[in-house]
Amino acid sequence: MGILEKIGEIEREISRTQKNKATEYHLGLLKAKLAKYRAQLLEPSKSAGAKGEGFDVMKSGDARVALIGFPSVGKSTFLSLMTATASEAASYEFTTLTCIPGVIEYNGANIQLLDLPGIIEGASQGKGRGRQVIAVARTADVVIMMLDATKGDVQSVCMMLVCSVCMMLVCSVVMLVFCVQPKKGGGLSYNSMVPLTMCSEKLVQLILHEYKIFNAEVLFREDSTPDDFIDVIVGNRVYMPCLYVYNKVDQISIEEVDRLAHEPHSVVISCGMKLNLDYLLERLWEYLALICLYTKKRGERPDFSDAIIMREGACHRIHRTLASQFKYALVWGTSTKFDPQRVGLTHVMEHEDVIQIVKK
Repeated sequence: MGILEKIGEIEREISRTQKNKATEYHLGLLKAKLAKYRAQLLEPSKSAGAKGEGFDVMKSGDARVALIGFPSVGKSTFLSLMTATASEAASYEFTTLTCIPGVIEYNGANIQLLDLPGIIEGASQGKGRGRQVIAVARTADVVIMMLDATKGDVQSVCMMLVCSVCMMLVCSVVMLVFCVQPKKGGGLSYNSMVPLTMCSEKLVQLILHEYKIFNAEVLFREDSTPDDFIDVIVGNRVYMPCLYVYNKVDQISIEEVDRLAHEPHSVVISCGMKLNLDYLLERLWEYLALICLYTKKRGERPDFSDAIIMREGACHRIHRTLASQFKYALVWGTSTKFDPQRVGLTHVMEHEDVIQIVKK
C-alpha cells in the first residue's frame, strides 16, 4: 500500500470515528500518523532523474509576496497591473508555467511579487508542479490567495485543502505556544502554564511515542489542540499571513460583492476594470507590517527621498559600529510625546517617524 492509499485510509477512519472522550486518544494517534505520512509525501524522491529547471527566484526587496490560486483567476493580469513586469495572460489555463517576479513600489518600499503557476487539487501530492509552487510560497512574507468571485465559496475550501499539508494560512503570524525539548533520558516531563482542555498528559505521551520520542520536556503556554502539538513535533508547518483576493467582481451582483467584501481577511477587486487596487495595496502593507523611517542630519532638513524600511517591532537596523557608538537619538513623529524627544535604543519607532542619531 502506497503513501497516498495510507493517507486516504486514515482520513476515512477519522471521518467515521465519533468524537468523544472515549475516542480522543485514538483520534490523536490517527492524526499523528496522518501528519507523519504527509511529511513523507513532501520529501523529494530519491530515485535518480533528469534535473529540472530551477523554479525559485532570488529574494530581493524589502518583502516578498506570493501570488497563488487556481488557473485563470487573473494572477498574471494582476502582476502586470501592479508592477512593471509583463506577464503573459490569455483566456486558456496554465498560461504561466514558471515563477515570474515583479516589484511593487509602495510607500518607498520595494515589495517583490511572485506570479506562480496555477495549482490544482492534489497539488500537495505533486500534481501540476504543486510541490514547487507551495515550496516557493513558503518563503514569502505574505500569501495572496487569488480567487475567482464568479465561482463561489467552494474555491476557498479547495485552496485550504491544497495548502493544508505544509502551510497554515492565518491572519497574523502565530507564536509558538509550547516547547518540546528532547533529552537523552529521564522520561517525559509534562508542564502547562494554563489549564488544558484539549490535550492530556496521556494523549501527549501517545503522540510522542508515535514519533519515537520517549524522553522530552513538554511545556504548554496556552490551551492548544492535538493538531497544533503535532505541527510543532513535525516541524514542517509554516504559519503565514494570508489575504484572500476575489477578482472579477464586475461580473457578479452588488449583493454578492458586498457579502464577499465583508468576509474576514478578504478584498474584492477587478483587474479588468482596475477596481479597488489601491485599497488592496493598503491591506497588503498592513499585513506585511512594514514601516518607513526617515533620517535627519544635525542642522539639516529630513531626507524624505530615501526611506528606511523595517518591520514593526523589529530590532534596530543600524550598523554594528554605529550601535557601539550610539549615545542617544532625537525622534519626531507619532511614537513620541513631544517633538523632538530624546530616546534610547529600546524606543519603538512608528510609521513615518524621523530620527537623528547622536554618537558618543
